[in-house]
Amino acid sequence: MNRLAGFTLWMGVCFTAVGDSRADWQVWTVVQTRRVLRDEAAGPVVEARLAVARNQWRGFQILLRSDAPVAGVRVEAGDLKGPGGSILRAADARLYRQHQFHLTKPTYRNDRFKPGWYPDALIPFDHPLTRKPLGAARLAAVPFDLPAGETHGFWVDLYAPPGASSGEYRGVYRVTATGGKRAEVPVTLTVWDFSLPAVPTMRTALGSPAGALRGYYQRRAKQGKEKEPADWAGVDAQCAELVSRHRINATPPPLVPVGQPDGTFRIPSQQVAALREFADRYHINAVQVLHPDQAVKDPVAERGRLGAWLKSFDRAAAELDRPQVLFYTYLKDEPNTEAEYKYVQRWGRAVREARSAVKVLVVEQPQTQDPAWGDLYGAVDIWCPLFSLFEPKPVADRLALGETVWTYTALCQGKATPWWHTDYPLLNYRVPAWIAWRYRISGILYWGDLAYWSQIEDPWVDPQTYWTEDKSLLFNGEGSLLYPGRAAGYDGIAPSLRLKALRDSIDDYEYLALLARLGRARDAERIVLPLAPSWFQWEADPALYEPARAELARLILAAKH
Repeated sequence: MNRLAGFTLWMGVCFTAVGDSRADWQVWTVVQTRRVLRDEAAGPVVEARLAVARNQWRGFQILLRSDAPVAGVRVEAGDLKGPGGSILRAADARLYRQHQFHLTKPTYRNDRFKPGWYPDALIPFDHPLTRKPLGAARLAAVPFDLPAGETHGFWVDLYAPPGASSGEYRGVYRVTATGGKRAEVPVTLTVWDFSLPAVPTMRTALGSPAGALRGYYQRRAKQGKEKEPADWAGVDAQCAELVSRHRINATPPPLVPVGQPDGTFRIPSQQVAALREFADRYHINAVQVLHPDQAVKDPVAERGRLGAWLKSFDRAAAELDRPQVLFYTYLKDEPNTEAEYKYVQRWGRAVREARSAVKVLVVEQPQTQDPAWGDLYGAVDIWCPLFSLFEPKPVADRLALGETVWTYTALCQGKATPWWHTDYPLLNYRVPAWIAWRYRISGILYWGDLAYWSQIEDPWVDPQTYWTEDKSLLFNGEGSLLYPGRAAGYDGIAPSLRLKALRDSIDDYEYLALLARLGRARDAERIVLPLAPSWFQWEADPALYEPARAELARLILAAKH
């Protein structure tokens, strides 16, 4: 039996339904990391019971199903009242309606695919940044007309701020509809007596959604289909705030070295100040800097100039004075030929010889692809193997030498891993951070800027975001965990269920890191190993992950006190 099954659960199992007693009106909740498809029957649990640390978001789903159509469905948030009269305000919660996609074709290698309507995109109730009401749009969160015989859902995000009192908070959310129909959803949120740090421990390099949005609207503007947003600064701010709220690195303003008459380079102080403000506002922990080929064409012949260029980043890092911010250059993506290996060897070793603050990241596994090409040792600071190309020993060897390992996923390559596609289990977005911590992997990278829409016309209609050139292989949702907000009434981006699961994953990693910093790494491993023994084997039951996080919280509290 899985050892997690023996944990004392703080979660309830089944509750009596509250609300309209007629059989045509069913409301229930789900707190586990799983999708609820359109044809799924009503569940038994009405109450939502959750637990968080301070400075943490946590979400749950409110689902509805009816034998007859129900018009004008709305969800109303309620205050959560806690110890000593403390309140988590309803106005601080964030509510969304789940938008569904009709998937008729499976992602490549998904032999468990079930055709149907899959929820993913989340339509916000209000503007994600200003929190003001949204105007008329193609898609509105509420009111919603529930069709007969279909399951549809809402997502609720709750937040415990850094100053929240620990203890249990209770309140009621209400689901209402035209004609006076209503149902009550009791909500209990336990706030544990510790906080997640403002700056996440896990580093993320998931790209620039604002940049992807620019490309999307520029393409559509050229086609005469849509105009570009009038306020790109507002779009940039909304994109940065949203990814930061999900504990993902936002893309900061660039640092651009300026050549000096004496042959040195300087990064203007105003650029550093802008980066400092951005880092403090959005809690970033890594910055991708320019590729060194912006300064030199031959890193060996121009070694002195390369060193001078890198020193400008060293001075900028010292001036920035934010030790948590890692500077790295993305030297090469997936070197797969001998020439590309030689390129990494030449450039990477030259950069590393300068002993700069700028680290060399290469998207490659530590073990060489072909012994005839040589290896990349001495040329890489940050290794980034694909989930499916991970081998424990080479990774452990590089970590023992003080190097760093991140990881990434793309398409469905190699042996089966927790692939990131809309038609795979939602849990696949939560599992990777558990596996990463198990191997002391400290970062996750992803391509597509979270918004790869280049192959589709409308991301709210077409979930088939990536096809191979010959159209033979499909990858639903590949490269995209976000949606353009204009369809929902604002210029910017909208989140997804998959993004929420990834946020939970990064939070899980934080619990593990906190426990390890308290000297209890072995206890953390005891919790991790039954869930995530490797990239090729993991616990598929989403019901076991919340009890595991609760056990981590119990151990953190015990170690602190």
